[in-house]
Amino acid sequence: PSHLQSVSVPSNSRVLMLLGQLERLNREAMLADAEIGRQITAKILHLIQTQEKTRKEIMSKGSSGMEVILATLEVTVLMIGVCVPGGGRRVGVFVSKGGTGILLQLVLSGSKESPPSEELMLQLHSLLAKVGPKDRKFGVKARLNGALNVTVNLLKQNLQNHKLLLPCLQVLRVYSSNSVNAVSLGKNGVLELMFKIIGPYSKKNTSLLKVSLDTLGALLKSKTNARRAVDRAHVPVLLYIYQDWHRNDTRHRHMLIRKGILGCLKNITNIKLGRKAFIDADGMRILYNTSTECLPVRTLDPLINTSSLIMRKCFPKNRLPLPTIKSVFHHQLPHVPAGGPVAQLYNQPLGVDDVVDESDDNDDVETENDTENEEEDKDHHPRNDDIETDINKLRPKETHSRPFEELKVYERFFLELSEDFQVMQDTLLSPKSQRPIIVPTAQALPPKYPTAAPLQEECHLAKAEKPHPEASPLAPAPTPAPVHTLDTVNITKDQDGCCDHSQIRPQPGLEQELVQGMERVALEGAGPQSGAGGGGGGVNRHYRQPPLLAGGVAARQGGGAEETLAEEWAEEEGGEGAVLEVPDTALLLPLHDPDLYVEMVKSTRSVPQYSEVAYPDYFGHVAPTFREHILERVYGVQRTKIFQDIERLIHPNDILDKVVYDLDIQSCPVIDDGESLKFNSQFESGNLRKAIQVRKFEYDLVLNSDINSNHYHQWFYFEVSGMRVGAPYRFNIINCEKSNSQFNYGMQVLMYSVQEAISGRPRWVRTGTDICYYKNHFSRSSIAAGGQKGKSYYTMTFSMTFNHKDDVCYFAYHYPYTYSTLKMHLQKLEALRTPQIYMRQDVLCETLGGNSCPLLTITAMPESTSNDQICQFRNRPLVFLSARVHPGETNASWVMKGTLEFLMGSSPLAHSLREAYIFKIVPMLNPDGVVNGNHRCSLSGEDLNRQWQSPSPELHPTIYHTKSLLQYLAAIQRAPLVFCDYHGHSRKKNVFMYGCSLKETVWQTNISATSCELHEDLGYRTLPKILSQTAPAFSMASCSFVVERSKEATARVVVWREIGVQRSYTMESTLCGCDQGKYKGLQIGTRELEEMGAQFCVALLRLKRLTSPLELRNHAHLLDVESDLIETRCKVTRSDTSNFHPAPAPLMREAVFRTSTNRTVQPWSSTTPERCQHVESSKRLDPQFFRNIGSSQ
Repeated sequence: PSHLQSVSVPSNSRVLMLLGQLERLNREAMLADAEIGRQITAKILHLIQTQEKTRKEIMSKGSSGMEVILATLEVTVLMIGVCVPGGGRRVGVFVSKGGTGILLQLVLSGSKESPPSEELMLQLHSLLAKVGPKDRKFGVKARLNGALNVTVNLLKQNLQNHKLLLPCLQVLRVYSSNSVNAVSLGKNGVLELMFKIIGPYSKKNTSLLKVSLDTLGALLKSKTNARRAVDRAHVPVLLYIYQDWHRNDTRHRHMLIRKGILGCLKNITNIKLGRKAFIDADGMRILYNTSTECLPVRTLDPLINTSSLIMRKCFPKNRLPLPTIKSVFHHQLPHVPAGGPVAQLYNQPLGVDDVVDESDDNDDVETENDTENEEEDKDHHPRNDDIETDINKLRPKETHSRPFEELKVYERFFLELSEDFQVMQDTLLSPKSQRPIIVPTAQALPPKYPTAAPLQEECHLAKAEKPHPEASPLAPAPTPAPVHTLDTVNITKDQDGCCDHSQIRPQPGLEQELVQGMERVALEGAGPQSGAGGGGGGVNRHYRQPPLLAGGVAARQGGGAEETLAEEWAEEEGGEGAVLEVPDTALLLPLHDPDLYVEMVKSTRSVPQYSEVAYPDYFGHVAPTFREHILERVYGVQRTKIFQDIERLIHPNDILDKVVYDLDIQSCPVIDDGESLKFNSQFESGNLRKAIQVRKFEYDLVLNSDINSNHYHQWFYFEVSGMRVGAPYRFNIINCEKSNSQFNYGMQVLMYSVQEAISGRPRWVRTGTDICYYKNHFSRSSIAAGGQKGKSYYTMTFSMTFNHKDDVCYFAYHYPYTYSTLKMHLQKLEALRTPQIYMRQDVLCETLGGNSCPLLTITAMPESTSNDQICQFRNRPLVFLSARVHPGETNASWVMKGTLEFLMGSSPLAHSLREAYIFKIVPMLNPDGVVNGNHRCSLSGEDLNRQWQSPSPELHPTIYHTKSLLQYLAAIQRAPLVFCDYHGHSRKKNVFMYGCSLKETVWQTNISATSCELHEDLGYRTLPKILSQTAPAFSMASCSFVVERSKEATARVVVWREIGVQRSYTMESTLCGCDQGKYKGLQIGTRELEEMGAQFCVALLRLKRLTSPLELRNHAHLLDVESDLIETRCKVTRSDTSNFHPAPAPLMREAVFRTSTNRTVQPWSSTTPERCQHVESSKRLDPQFFRNIGSSQ
């Protein structure tokens, strides 16, 4: 035959002859003689069954054998049954040859017979059940062909014929996967047919029942069908059937049937009517009880997980137990932009900001699985729709946006670039601010707090002397004290009440004295002039409320006038106060001084006008010497917590629902009846809005929104007291917003115990058990969710058992680092300065809240006042560092602390680093957010790290002036060599960097660009690569250099694009811990964070050697930097941090600057002042070198 000659056919001559005969029959339309066709096909069938080679040849892609067979219509059915089974590839070939359409046509043709051939329909539907899932358009073809109705009619006529019913249901299951088909089937009464087939427990026809439930589940994915099921009262029926199977399936042999019933309920409850019907049918109690009975059997986890998902979905949505989701506190802005977030927030009518949303939008409902995989949640490469694809936006701007005359005012912040040093070190001291210190007040006098009887009988106001004289901020550092072992230091009192640090034996009376002294007693009330020396200056001290130690115990006093004032105040209150004798952390921590901290607090301005000091900030934190491992999650803990939440709905009488702390009642937020825990967050950086006792030992906690905002709930810092020893307390923070958290992957909360602190262990420790993070039933307003509907809040829950009776404990999201702590550290750092260190502290600007934003300049003093030395000093490259633009990322401040301590250290490496660079540092970009306990925003209600493109001098002063500093440097051709903004990351482990690369961004997109357009120096990878070799917490694999549209207004991208800084980075530090390197499996602490800050400095020194090796030959003291990195122990100047050892790294070969003519160029020239010119770092390094150093690990 002509057709068989023109295409490939099986080589077997007998098969060839038979196929030819079959094709001739088809062409001549002689199928009326069906017997001949059956005889031919029977012979072909025999050959296929007996000869594997023949079957393979017919099924091959180039063969026309299958087409010939399909063309014979019904007579081929017998043979297709042999060809199709056995693998997806064969079915795929069958579908590609048009087999699906042929089968559907056969179904339609067969249905016209009266009655239809049962054997033919059985075989056709059996084949369709196998072919349908492999054909994406199967449902559409069946509907257009008419086979859909044939199957439905066949189903209705054969409900008792189980042999034919099973393949029909299997095909119907495939039909139903098409949404249009599902609606059509629902209209044709298929839902009712399914409920006639499924029923209570039975050992018969379980396969049929399983397929029926799968079909019903597919139909109920349609909201129309789900509503139809609710209207016909099928929800109670499903619940009854599930109960019956649960009760009788004692050996759990039919778990798939039980799971199928739950699948139907899950699809029905995707709509609001379904959820209501489920609640009305007592579904919560039924699934709760059945799931509880399944808990001991691990193999039933799929049933428990699905039941849990249904119950969580059907749990009635509630609004947060707050009058409004807007922050408790409000700060009046100088002006409110019409289209800004604050205007939108406060223009809304009352009561509409947190309306309960019962939307059916459940796209974000996560599958409940108690074996969460962290890898699935790790931040993947940015999605293509967020990557910047406009090459013009990926290029540095050619022109400056501001005239130089406007920027010249910032010249005063760069005195080092014009300093002649004729008068040396003394002229470098910045003048002290003459602004009076104002203690924030809320009322004329402190409130009177009743003192307990034992306190009046046994406590007295101790006239304690200071353990060491208080040094002025600019005084030289005191002589280091002998090293104390924290775990052995104990504090005792002599008869005069003085603190005796020499006693090591425990004193049982001390804890009792602390317990008796846990009432609110005033701290010293120094007036505005006390900080500058001199008396009251006409200021009536009684009109200023002195700060209190949160928890109620006064700090130790110093100085006669202050001591007398404290005594006078205590006498006015009609009772005796208690002075808490605490470990002398000033001896244990070189940069901490409790008395100096209190002085710093007095000049800190907060919107709530805080008048208390938290114990941890006053005592200080000494990093523990033991390791804190990432917590291994107990199997089933999240499920258990969710079931406890569901119990609230099932057993409402067991819920206390008692408010014990409420900032919305500002006159008396603490509600103390002696039966509940006492909470407090009214201190710097504190954040807790409300505490509700739900059970005897369980509390729901609500965080406050950022000021002038209605969201950003993540940072918390609060105090707890009045606990019972050994009781299993559970705390639930119920208004978290992120969809996942490191709390699900081993991170613990931080706790600080006052009892531990006075016993010589003043430290934050990781604590808490049964920690997990999951979606709850509190509805999140679409207004607060950026317009998205159907969103819910998340719960972060942890359990805690307290070890000390009547302790005062603090809990925090991460290690707190307040604005007052920064001010104290900066003053102590100034006191550590030596004549060889150039350090200047300026006030960059004042914030919206009236706090100053410090700007530091650190470098090395010139060796002499000669022209060469002055020229070399002025032309050192600049490094610009910033941190803490997001207040909740406190780890950034600890990294910055490590950087500052290293820079001010006395080690040879620190000295070399100061000689190599001029450091400009803004250690806290968002002081107001830090002070007021915000997580993300400033007082403007905006994320400051999204304002760098067009910052407002009024609303974003710190960003505006910091950017102006960088613009000034660019204008004078002194753009920084490195810019780095320190951040914290809540959803990833390790420390890593984000940088900016034109080439790597384009590689992630589909845009085309020429090689010249993508020309780029790979030097941006050098610093991260160095850090990956030296810093144990750093991970090069986590770094990214892609520029995203959503990040184009961040510091990193704007400094790279507008200022032209190639090495512009965001350095992200984990809040959890590390999963690689030396610290693998450990939670990160302040020691590791400070070490990271110091290692960043060491990396900058290596970067200096790599980028300007010729200069190093002129400085003998820098020649051994590489060996120092490998052999020398880099001592960080702090007693709470052990010496760190930079990890040995392979020597990186030197790279030299080369011009296009390959002439070696001296990067810096310092022969005469006239030739003292800055050389831009635009020359490219050796490409081969960067191929070696720039590769990712």
